[in-house]
Amino acid sequence: MTNGEKIRVLVADDSAFMRKVVLSILESDGAFEVVGEARDGRETVEKAAKLKPHVITMDINMPHMDGLEATEIIMATEPRPILIVSSESKDGAKATLRALELGAIDFVAKPSGGIDLDMSSVREELVRKLRLASKVRVVRNIVRSVVRDQARSSTQAATPQADQPPMEVAAQFRMTRAGLPLAVLAASTGGPATLMKLIPQFAKGFPGAVLVVQHMPGNFTPQFAEQLAAVSPLPVKQAENGEILRAGQVYVCPGDSHLRVVPPGRVELDTGERIAGYRPCIDVTLESVAALAGSNASVAILTGMGNDGARGVMAIQENGGLVVAQDEATSVIFGMPFEAIKTGAVEYVLPLEQIAGAISRRIGARSGMARVAEG
Repeated sequence: MTNGEKIRVLVADDSAFMRKVVLSILESDGAFEVVGEARDGRETVEKAAKLKPHVITMDINMPHMDGLEATEIIMATEPRPILIVSSESKDGAKATLRALELGAIDFVAKPSGGIDLDMSSVREELVRKLRLASKVRVVRNIVRSVVRDQARSSTQAATPQADQPPMEVAAQFRMTRAGLPLAVLAASTGGPATLMKLIPQFAKGFPGAVLVVQHMPGNFTPQFAEQLAAVSPLPVKQAENGEILRAGQVYVCPGDSHLRVVPPGRVELDTGERIAGYRPCIDVTLESVAALAGSNASVAILTGMGNDGARGVMAIQENGGLVVAQDEATSVIFGMPFEAIKTGAVEYVLPLEQIAGAISRRIGARSGMARVAEG
């Protein structure tokens, strides 16, 4: 797309009214040109190939072929940036996250009321995310159901952890005070698909706790934890206020809360105001982890827009922890990693496939040092 050229948009939705609303929003902005409308997934695939839009708005529930299948075909054949416009319901969250796994860039939650006034309430978000999506370099993404099913059957499902017996709680407290290694994976735009690829790279028996902080609405994160669990060698759960962190467990920060880790390794959730526009705020988590874990902290700043995490990585570095940033080539959006790199606190800039290994080596080495010292 050249400077001054309008952003060409294909609008896909089975509702003529919703297409009209989206069309009105985009035409009133002036930066967009709606080059086509599609009423179902089949038509979307055909028009995407013919019209070659800069970006597609994709509904999920459509006749003949739904938005998920259309997204999978488009991303496997002639990839285009896709912005999902979805329901906020539980089922909507599951489908939206699956679309992100298939290669969609981001999503806008469709208001439940379905009237012009409601859709206008997300006008700013829709326009902002479409502008961003139109600049993203997309790659072909082939995800086959058989591969996904094999991964799901060979990994551990997400099950809530049972309450620990008193002796086990006491042992966990001692372990945390001795320095339970903590790894934080922080992401925003493009994060769900990135984390679905990254989490499976951590081996079973990982000697630390893994915290996932993803910018996402609160009603999406329980489903996101379930989908991560389907591909993860480690158990995955949504973090709960007051629980004690365990080694070898992945905790997903609830999307409507800030997450801090406080002595002796306890989760503290805060549903207060947004910080710097974010809730959860990555900086909040990183600063608490730096204070508690010190050199036993490892952080990866992954794909995302904005600068959340830039302040926090400086605290991690100052306390002796490891900071890794995802490289530009494998990032959907290189905003957050770039801002972290600019601070000078990043030790390694790595492609996605090398990040888990770098964290595992650092945490494994420090765990070995701790065992030698205890011996």
